[in-house]
Amino acid sequence: MSSLTTNYLEPTGREELWRFTPMKRLGGLHESATAITSNCSTVFSGAQQGFSLTIKAHNEIAPRSLSEDAIVKRVRDNVTEVTYLEILADQIVAEPIMLRRNNLGSAEVSRTVIVAKPHSKAVVIVESFGKAILGEEIEIILEPGSNLTFIALQEWDEESVHLGRHHAIVGRDASFTSILVSIGGSVVRLLPSVEYDGPGGSADMHGVYFATAGQHLEHRVYVDHNEINGRSRVNYKGALAGEGARTVWFGDVFIRKNAEGTDTYEMNRNLLLTDGARADSVPNLEIETGEIVGAGHASTTGRFDDEHLFYLMSRGINESEARRLVIRGFFDEVLNKIPIEAIAHRLSDRIDSELERVGK
Repeated sequence: MSSLTTNYLEPTGREELWRFTPMKRLGGLHESATAITSNCSTVFSGAQQGFSLTIKAHNEIAPRSLSEDAIVKRVRDNVTEVTYLEILADQIVAEPIMLRRNNLGSAEVSRTVIVAKPHSKAVVIVESFGKAILGEEIEIILEPGSNLTFIALQEWDEESVHLGRHHAIVGRDASFTSILVSIGGSVVRLLPSVEYDGPGGSADMHGVYFATAGQHLEHRVYVDHNEINGRSRVNYKGALAGEGARTVWFGDVFIRKNAEGTDTYEMNRNLLLTDGARADSVPNLEIETGEIVGAGHASTTGRFDDEHLFYLMSRGINESEARRLVIRGFFDEVLNKIPIEAIAHRLSDRIDSELERVGK
C-alpha cells in the first residue's frame, strides 16, 4: 500500500508544525525507535441497518489523501487492519452509529475509513475513554449528495496521549459536519481537515476543548478550498483553568485559484479562567482568487466576563453557580449540536466536574 506521504522526517519539535507540542510527552509515537502495535480500536455493537462495518486488511484500503504529518506516516506504515464503515447509497440511517474505544494499550496506531455513498445520510460518533497512547488516522469520504455528521469525543483519562488526523473529502453537493470535543488526556493533538472532490460541497467544523492543570490540547484545522462554489464554517471554543493548562489552535483556510464562488469563515474563542493558563490561537487565510462569495476569520482570547457574572448574581445566584452557568452557556452553542441529549449532558457534567476540581 502506498502511504501517500512525502518527505517524512522524525519531528524534533523545532519544525513549525510541532513547535508548540510537548515532544517529551508523546509516549514515543513520533519516534521510529518506539515499537508500536496495530489496533482497530473501535468497538461496535448492534444491528447494521443502512450501513456495513467490517475489518479489512490494510492493503485493501489505500489512502485517498496526501499527508506530511509524522503520525499519519507511522499509522500508514504500521497498521495491519483497517476499520471500514460504509453508509449505503440512498440510505438514511435513523440512529447515530456509535463506535467506542476504551483502555487501549501502549503505543498503538489505528486507521479508520468512513465512506458515505451517494445521497446517504448518517451520524457517526466515536467515543474515547480510559488509558491510551494512540496515533490514528480517520479518513472520511463523502460521495456526491451525501450528508454525514462526524462526532469525536476525547474523554480520555488524564495520563493518555492521543495524536490523530481526521480528514474529510467532500464530494459534489455533499454536506459534512464535524464536532470535536476534547476534555480528557495529558496530550491531545488533532488535525481536523477538509478538501473537496466536486463543486457545491459544504463543511461545518465545530469544536470544544477544556484544558485543566498540566493538560495540552492542540487542534490544527485545515480547509482546502480546491473546487468551485464550496462552503465552509469553522467554530472552535476553548476554556482553560489551572497552572500549566495549555491549548493551541491553528485555523488554516486555503482558497485556490480555481475555487471561484467560495464562501468561508473561521472563528476561535478562548476563555481564560485562571492565572497560569495559556492559549495560542492563530487563524490564517490564503486567497488566490478574488472571485469569491466571502472569506473571513477571527480569534479572541480573554478573561471571564464579569458583567455576565454580575447579572446572574444580582438575581440571587451564588458566585460559583453563576460561573458554571456562564461557562455552560459558552460551550452550549456547540454541545447542543450533538444529536444525543444524554451525551451532551454527560459532556456538560464532565466540564462541571473539571471546574470543581480546579476550584472554579
